[in-house]
Amino acid sequence: MYPNLKLQLFRSSVRQNFLAREVGIDESILSKIIHGYREPSKEQRQLLANYLAVEETWLFEKFEIASRARSAGNHGAPQEMKEDIT
Repeated sequence: MYPNLKLQLFRSSVRQNFLAREVGIDESILSKIIHGYREPSKEQRQLLANYLAVEETWLFEKFEIASRARSAGNHGAPQEMKEDIT
């Protein structure tokens, strides 16, 4: 998911379908890019960043859903359950 891309669209008051037409990307492909289901090509990244007048690296920072518990290695199990298991 590219939350900065979605945020910049909101800030710019640009609709997805309008942006897609302006930069020559199919609307469904742009939607998939925004929601993280498709990786944009280098050319698409440049077109979108230039049109929205922002840095490409910022625009395409990825957001990965991961809880702190999972990143700590206990896979999200509540502490009480972990104590009972051991």
